[in-house]
Amino acid sequence: MFLTPLVWMVSSAFKFEKDVMRFPIQWIPEKINFVYNFKSVWMGRVPFYDFYWNSLKVAIITTLITLLISSMSAYALTKLRFRGRHLIFLAMLSFMIIPDQATLIPRFLIIRWLGLYDTHAAIILMSMFSIYFTFLLRQFMSDISDEYLEAARIDGAGHLRTFFSIMIPLCRPVLATVAIIKFIWTWNDYQNPLIFLLSKKLYTIPLGITLFRDDYTNNYAIMMMAALSAIIPLLAIFIIMQKQVINGIALGGVKG
Repeated sequence: MFLTPLVWMVSSAFKFEKDVMRFPIQWIPEKINFVYNFKSVWMGRVPFYDFYWNSLKVAIITTLITLLISSMSAYALTKLRFRGRHLIFLAMLSFMIIPDQATLIPRFLIIRWLGLYDTHAAIILMSMFSIYFTFLLRQFMSDISDEYLEAARIDGAGHLRTFFSIMIPLCRPVLATVAIIKFIWTWNDYQNPLIFLLSKKLYTIPLGITLFRDDYTNNYAIMMMAALSAIIPLLAIFIIMQKQVINGIALGGVKG
């Protein structure tokens, strides 16, 4: 049941428009129209390749910055001893109950004040901080023995050396999970690009699909080809790294 809509989308992307709604459904098309549908998406009026590049750029940069910030925050909250760290962590968790929609107006005003409106930097800035991933990394780091850090300290390593040389290699599985999930979330993000982007040349994939919907309202074959093209990176990532994704979801739901 879960795969049926996906299989129908893939099948429709290869069909002529007149065959898409034929009943009973032809799961394997008798006539292939792949070349025309592909050209209509990638070489048509709507610059789909620009949307692809924009999504890749935003997703990769956001993921890398999130990995750095969340892992350093988790390390500080877990391995550094300072007064109020537990209170800070509880305050961060309390912010998770606030929906993103409730902060749209103040975030929009801040972005306008910084002069970043209608730039990819606005989306990256709004997406690179994650309490959830900080919590996930903190729960993983809390199970790492402090003896590793003490040994590094005896050898004269500071916090930065200890973090990058010891903690990061030990956290490689959870970091891979965070990277995959964050990339998928950023790739599929519709709300932030809709609010903070105005120029069509800066649109990401989710906004670009809406342009296809406007131009090809009645051509489901081309719409399905655009949707198929949009999810190919996500399918590839999930198929290759599905073990890490599932383990990361289980880790966030069970530990702590």
